[in-house]
Amino acid sequence: MIRQARVQVRAALSVVALLLAPIASAAGWSVAQQAGGAPLTATESARADAAITDAQARLPPNWRDAPELDVVIDWRDDLPDAVHGRTFGPHLRLQRALLKDDAATEPLRSALLHEFAHRYDRSSDGGLSRDPRLLDLAGWPQRPLRFGMRVRDSAMRDRSPDPYERTSPAEFVAVNLEHFLLDAEYACRRPALHAYFAAHFDWAPPQAKCAPTLPFVEAEPGADAAPLLALDPARVYAVDYLLAEGNARPMSRWGHSMLRLVVCAPGRAPGPDCRLDLAHHRVLSFRAFVDDVQISSLRGLTGRYPSRLFVLPFDQVIDEYTRIELRGLQSIPLQLSTGEIDALLTQAATLHWSYDGRYYFVGNNCAVETWKLLQTGVPRLRDARLRSITPTGLLRKLVRSGDADPAVLGREDAVRAGFYFPSADAEYQALLDIARAAQPLPASRVDDWLDLPPDARAPWLADAQLRDGAALLVLEHAARRREALRLRDVLKRQLLDPRHAAGAAPAAATLRALLAAGDSLSRPAQLLTEGYGLPQAAERESLQEDVEARAQGLRGLRGRLEDEARVALAPEARTRIVALDRNVDALGARLRALHREAGGLQLD
Repeated sequence: MIRQARVQVRAALSVVALLLAPIASAAGWSVAQQAGGAPLTATESARADAAITDAQARLPPNWRDAPELDVVIDWRDDLPDAVHGRTFGPHLRLQRALLKDDAATEPLRSALLHEFAHRYDRSSDGGLSRDPRLLDLAGWPQRPLRFGMRVRDSAMRDRSPDPYERTSPAEFVAVNLEHFLLDAEYACRRPALHAYFAAHFDWAPPQAKCAPTLPFVEAEPGADAAPLLALDPARVYAVDYLLAEGNARPMSRWGHSMLRLVVCAPGRAPGPDCRLDLAHHRVLSFRAFVDDVQISSLRGLTGRYPSRLFVLPFDQVIDEYTRIELRGLQSIPLQLSTGEIDALLTQAATLHWSYDGRYYFVGNNCAVETWKLLQTGVPRLRDARLRSITPTGLLRKLVRSGDADPAVLGREDAVRAGFYFPSADAEYQALLDIARAAQPLPASRVDDWLDLPPDARAPWLADAQLRDGAALLVLEHAARRREALRLRDVLKRQLLDPRHAAGAAPAAATLRALLAAGDSLSRPAQLLTEGYGLPQAAERESLQEDVEARAQGLRGLRGRLEDEARVALAPEARTRIVALDRNVDALGARLRALHREAGGLQLD
């Protein structure tokens, strides 16, 4: 029995040997073929030979010439329909159906390159799927609190050439090597990965000419700004680590990490004077997109909020933090070369169009996201050990590594030079002191003055003169904005809670439309149905009108919500808002009248 079995095995091996034939040979390795069932027909064999020769010709020379990469292709009929190929060591199983139709030329070529890539990646010459640099670029970064461990699921969900790439680092390498070798636009759509593969192979295939600008969609553009921003890295003079100082609110106690792009105005050569062009500066800020009732500490801890990269006008950020939240801003230059700035911006654009992460208050907050962006965008910073879970901790590590110098904050002209933007509370206190010098106001601290009921402040506003009246008008506007900030979350909770929104259905519908509009602009990949990676010229052109219309609609929804939401406010809150508006209008009218009496120009 044993002897008979051995004879049968030898006979079977002889049949396989007859089926195997060296179809194509490169300098370093060869390709042989066999058929899992009936032998290949002459037509199938010719198509296979041509496709293999074509695929090998597209490989980088040092891959094509590498030794010990011999493969045996087994053309099979028993693979699942959705599977074009599988690789087991040197054995490549491919769908035989790919050989049956001339129309399958592209899928056949892609399948061959995909499986060749697996064979190469698993060899001593490859190992790309285990390279920390590629894992960072692919969206499998290290966990901040688990040293050496990486996230299990890539959050690079959007604008993918093939969702299959997210199943594992090995599949990511195979899918992207396909596109690196076959798509001339790959260098423009995934520039950092193209640069990585080109450096690894010391070679690159022909590529298309890429646009010099990087596309970003501003989620909250100004009224006169184009929401589809074409950022030219050549106009970015510097990148600053921007720290919003903490305050007493639980979610803001440790500050907020951002990056400030010092963008030069058109026509200005890059240099220190670009720091004066504040209207052109932009801020990269990772934020939790809150689309439910309110910011919840529990939801923030469990990753229930999306984490996205927002691009914001710098003057809007200054206003938000210093005048509304009363938090100072520290802007500390990072020591980056021109090439490093370009690479950092490219990575930021890639995240903007592809990344949809989850916000965790501890494990994936603004500091962690900023650290990952810096480390991935500027590979040199991997050695700086910037891992941190707090904004101030990240700043300390940047200072320790010599990549940030906080000495600019100690300059006498730090405020005037734009390195520090103080909270407006000191300004508001100075204005209150001016008003108190003219009238015996019932509060000496600005917080106490703003906490007074609007009707309690009204008599003092009615007696104000030009100088103290101007100071009090600024404070009354501050009180109005402060009240709006306080009521924003209250309104959100009431309008989205069915138990409280029954009497404010129009406002609730408007709020939901507002959140949907904000979601589309904060995750711009949703606005495109074709293509992958960074949008190219035709895609940008199709986006232009759509994004502008959405941004205009967002502004209109905000205005409508402000009017409709008052219905949902409690009576005392509505009374307070009306009283604040009355104070602002009455004091403004008094100042204009006083100015006319003084013989000055009429104030608008």
